[in-house]
Amino acid sequence: MSPRKSSESEPSTTPRRGGEEVPGVTSSPSHSEGKGRPTRTRKEAEAARRRPIVVTDRKEARRRDRAHAAQERQQAQQAMMTGDEAHMPAQHKGSERRFVRDVVDTRRNVAELFFPVALILMLAALLLPLIMPQLYTSMSVIMLVVLWGGILLCVIDSLVLRRRIRSRLTERFGEVRQGLVGYGIMRSLQIRRWRLPRAQVRHGDEVR
Repeated sequence: MSPRKSSESEPSTTPRRGGEEVPGVTSSPSHSEGKGRPTRTRKEAEAARRRPIVVTDRKEARRRDRAHAAQERQQAQQAMMTGDEAHMPAQHKGSERRFVRDVVDTRRNVAELFFPVALILMLAALLLPLIMPQLYTSMSVIMLVVLWGGILLCVIDSLVLRRRIRSRLTERFGEVRQGLVGYGIMRSLQIRRWRLPRAQVRHGDEVR
């Protein structure tokens, strides 16, 4: 019988550190771990490099800013209806401004009564010539007297309110900060139902 080949009779050796060989250990080539995804083609890689990453990020940032601004406006509008000062616009925040609003809302202001009357008179001035043209001249004089008389009463009432606001602010806070008196007078010129922030007190209530 012919002897077996040396490859079958002799164990393979694997080189080790320091030049030594260990019999019985077969070396095998190392295999790198898979990436888990297919390799991109050259065309895909070039398309990715040309993609406007910065512009896309800016568009996303603008979209988020618009969404955030819309949410803040909704919260502010809700706060103006409910009196939640935590989410009100800056021009309505603060204990002093809340106090001024309460001072205005607890009294019956001439302007909130006069402006509905003035609106009715203006509508009458437009419709009267079509309905009763013979009374237009006399009614025009009456409407002018009522309108100018109402404006004069609003001015007088605003002066009275100005003095009241200053005295109440001085009594409560010790000083009158700039802009608070004008803030109260402008509020008194609005119809009560249309005021924002909404009135949190009723006519005749005691201001706390």
